[in-house]
Amino acid sequence: MKVAIIKESRQFEERVSCTPEIVKKLIGLGFKISIESNAGASSSYYDEDYKKVGCEIVKSQKVLLSNADLVFSIIRPDVNVLKLFKKGAILICQMEAHMNPKEIKQCAEMGITSFALEQVPRISRAQSMDVLSSQSNLAGYRAVIEASQIYRKAFPMMMTAAGTIPPARVLVMGAGVAGLQAIATAKRMGAIVSATDVRPAAKEQVESLGGKFVAVEDDEFKEAESSGGYAKQMSAAYQKKQAELVAKTISDQDIVITTALIPGKPAPKLISDSMVKSMKPGSVIVDLAAVAGGNCSATEADKINIKYDVNVVGYTNIPSRLAGDASRLFARNIFSFIENIWDAEKLKVNIDLEDEIVKGTLLTKAGKLLLK
Repeated sequence: MKVAIIKESRQFEERVSCTPEIVKKLIGLGFKISIESNAGASSSYYDEDYKKVGCEIVKSQKVLLSNADLVFSIIRPDVNVLKLFKKGAILICQMEAHMNPKEIKQCAEMGITSFALEQVPRISRAQSMDVLSSQSNLAGYRAVIEASQIYRKAFPMMMTAAGTIPPARVLVMGAGVAGLQAIATAKRMGAIVSATDVRPAAKEQVESLGGKFVAVEDDEFKEAESSGGYAKQMSAAYQKKQAELVAKTISDQDIVITTALIPGKPAPKLISDSMVKSMKPGSVIVDLAAVAGGNCSATEADKINIKYDVNVVGYTNIPSRLAGDASRLFARNIFSFIENIWDAEKLKVNIDLEDEIVKGTLLTKAGKLLLK
């Protein structure tokens, strides 16, 4: 079976979907692998690295895709690229299904079978395939690093002959994978860290990392987690109470990292203009939900917006700023996914609709749209 690895074309996308390490493993399973020339260069994986493990380098994207049975990508390619796929080809990537349903329909009409890696169910045997977790982990780390570069003061307390420098105060909003990594990173750098989340289970996790938990712990809070482990949409009344608590907390913070995302919906607004205005001049907000509209009212996609002397960072692709490691983890996620659907005896992909992972990720097949 022939696999094509395409070069990402979206602005600010530096990752590649498959690394030489994983290409070698796939060849060991019986695949023939081709990659678009320079597809990995921005992640520091070069054509020569792929050649060494037996991968074919193809300069023409049209030639690359014309006979590919399987296509790997970080994000779903645009329609012009999809038109180059042969009918019946299988696409494995983040499909952004709920953001662009019309384009998913077009994918079905072209006869492309597609799997959305962002919809891998949160079950134990699928953990190694979970691209959202692997990329969010890096995003949480990088968010703190980005903040530290913009913030013009030190993170840890420093006692010097000239006096004591107080530690930075960091608030992390949303204690999922990204948030917990942000908490851990900020603590390692010596900051005083607090965090907020609407999920009850988050309290213990935040405190285990040395953070102070900030939340309105009422009856609604106790029921605020879905069966899939995601935060539920909270009522307007709860959001008001939580906003009041955050408003009291945020004015004393030097850095705020926001991470709150709800699958298939715009990001909830957690930080208002008045909250931004209450922060000290030179403070930093890094909004990891910028891709879905942002958690902060002052967020502008892919910009650093300075409002009321507060730096609001709205990068929509933080993992790409760690392209080498982000690509490495993404490729390992893909390999685990392939192992689950690969029939080693018949040397073909087995799409078992009884498999919970397949059922959760399969979006299009045989001209049909299976979008949940």
